[in-house]
Amino acid sequence: MTFIICAIVLLILFSAFFSGSETALTAASRPLMHQLEQDEEDSRAATVNRLLDSKERLIGAILLGNNLVNILASALATSLMIQLFGETGVVWATLVMTVVVLIFAEIMPKTFALQNANKMALSIAPIMRVLVFILAPIIATIQFIVAGTLKLFGAKNSEDGGQSEAELRGAINLHDSDDDDAVSQERTMLHSILDLTDVEVREIMTHRKGVVMIDVDLPAEEIVEQVLDSPYTRIPLYRDEPDNIIGVLHAKALLRAIRSQKGDLSGLNIEELASKTWFIPEATSLMGQLEAFRARREHFAIVVDEYGSVMGIVTLEDILEEIVGNIEDEHDDQVEGVQLQTDGSYFVDGIVTIRDLNREFEWRLPDEEAATIAGLLLHEARRIPDVGQIFHFFGFRFEVRERKRNQITSIRISPAQDC
Repeated sequence: MTFIICAIVLLILFSAFFSGSETALTAASRPLMHQLEQDEEDSRAATVNRLLDSKERLIGAILLGNNLVNILASALATSLMIQLFGETGVVWATLVMTVVVLIFAEIMPKTFALQNANKMALSIAPIMRVLVFILAPIIATIQFIVAGTLKLFGAKNSEDGGQSEAELRGAINLHDSDDDDAVSQERTMLHSILDLTDVEVREIMTHRKGVVMIDVDLPAEEIVEQVLDSPYTRIPLYRDEPDNIIGVLHAKALLRAIRSQKGDLSGLNIEELASKTWFIPEATSLMGQLEAFRARREHFAIVVDEYGSVMGIVTLEDILEEIVGNIEDEHDDQVEGVQLQTDGSYFVDGIVTIRDLNREFEWRLPDEEAATIAGLLLHEARRIPDVGQIFHFFGFRFEVRERKRNQITSIRISPAQDC
């Protein structure tokens, strides 16, 4: 009898080991294990990764071992109880083993494993590797039977293709810290990196109305004056009309030419100083354009639509700002496109992009159909609204404050709770 009791206790311990191992290995952080393997060359982390790479075999070995010890423990307990209480021993064995297995072989080890998943996974990985290797023939047979049965009922096996973008975004949203401002900035940056393949240059470009251009046929003195007055180092040159851009003038090239002419502007040929214009379609993704900037070692491109009309410009700095936020230098104009009002509403210029608003205030305004807030209002209103008209959509209140001809220049936006 003492031997049977000791055997049951030992089997319960084995069951607790299998239950805790299953929870620890499935709850372990894959990114952390990958980092430990790659950066610290941790052999135990490598073992965990190999086990998780063949998760079906791992789960099969754990379930096989767990069910084997649980059934054997229940059988021994039933035999013992029958000896002590006769036929009613079956009932007592069922009640006692249910409580013992539930508490000591399931809830307790799994709770501990959840609280110490990474540490426990590293500890038990070598043992589980040996167990999986020993039980491999039996597991393979079981998997063959399971796959055949599933196929018989029309079910298909699916392989885990790794961590999807949705899972990465979820992990980013779950990222937390004591410093809320820092966490918010980190989330924004990480989301922006994932968005690079989905966002097009038309959504972040500087619209042609805000682009500084110079007529190449102006006198050299006037062109130099405009370049000096501009806060930009690269300025498009056009002839006859703004759509006819013939090159991009770099301020450094102009200064070098002035120095070579010893300050004499009469012999200065501005058109020869301009670099070749690089035109790109407005549907180019930010990731594609970033790679193109790196490949061509250029920082400036002209954005055109499907008809070849100039839509605006995009620079390397524009793409970087999509990731890290606004980059301001001593030459940037401090233009406030958004003004917070005392009542909690915002005065927003029509040309402010939806992405900037979403990034700044963590709103969720859609930017699939329009790039600017004025464009979104026009798209949703399905007409050109008058000053004073109010619209409600996406949980916000939009009031048209100013309009110049057919262009909405200023909007009051109030979040839903302030409406």
